Amino acid sequence: MNTLPESYRRPLFPRGPGLGLRTALLALISLALIFNDTRGDSLRNVRSTLSFMLTPLVWMASLPGHVLSAAENLDTRETLERENRELRQKQLLLETRLQKMNALEAENRRIRELLASAERIEDEVLIAEIVAISQDPYRSQITLNKGTRDAVYRGQAVVDASGVLGQIVDTGHQRSRALLITDPNHGIPVEVNRTGMQTIAIGAGELGLRLPFLPSNADIQVGDLLVSSALGGRFPAGYPVGTVYELKHLAGEHFMEAYASPAARLNQGRQALLVWSESYLVGGDVDGAADDEAATPPSAP
Repeated sequence: MNTLPESYRRPLFPRGPGLGLRTALLALISLALIFNDTRGDSLRNVRSTLSFMLTPLVWMASLPGHVLSAAENLDTRETLERENRELRQKQLLLETRLQKMNALEAENRRIRELLASAERIEDEVLIAEIVAISQDPYRSQITLNKGTRDAVYRGQAVVDASGVLGQIVDTGHQRSRALLITDPNHGIPVEVNRTGMQTIAIGAGELGLRLPFLPSNADIQVGDLLVSSALGGRFPAGYPVGTVYELKHLAGEHFMEAYASPAARLNQGRQALLVWSESYLVGGDVDGAADDEAATPPSAP
């Protein structure tokens, strides 16, 4: 005889409506709610309440996606910053190389101009590199990488592709020092190319060149070209020296002064031409040049 209580004789899994019946019932309820919702706003408050109650659940469900998106954005930002730094470094390097290329291109252009000038010159010439420029504001001098071993002598003319730069005032075995035509201690005999008038051009610093003690009736005009004169035998004749830009009449005097801008590009190049004068080639002595250690000048390039 079974003596177990009634509660212990209940089945472990009580039977109820089948899964299909429950699904059909839920489908009918859903259709009824949808139909009712389309015909009015009676369920709007219920929908709002359910939406508000389910907001934390929705937020929790979307949290992993937000975390993953934030991590991806952080990684992308770090990658972009790194790539940006690398691009800035590459840009700086390329700009530096471009500046170097521009400098080399300008230097090559100046060398070609010098070579073309040397081909037009019938005198003996030699290309020299400008290795230093005087920092003294009262002295306009440059240092060249040619010396007595290259037959450079004191008093030798120095020119560039545009005109006369100056003359050698000191020589060493491997280097020499030149005084520019704008130095106040420099003077060069010049000729007015239009009229043939001979005079002396003295360095005037920032003003360029000064032509003092010209007769008040001298035939000279603004724009006249000054070329080197062979007077004194130091400078070869015919090289551009400067262009007259101002005439100044001295009050109460029978003289006037003229000012000219140098034809040569002073302090703008790195190369210059050393020119052997005809008197040096013939006699071997130009104002003490024989005292220098000099040999036969090299052939023109």
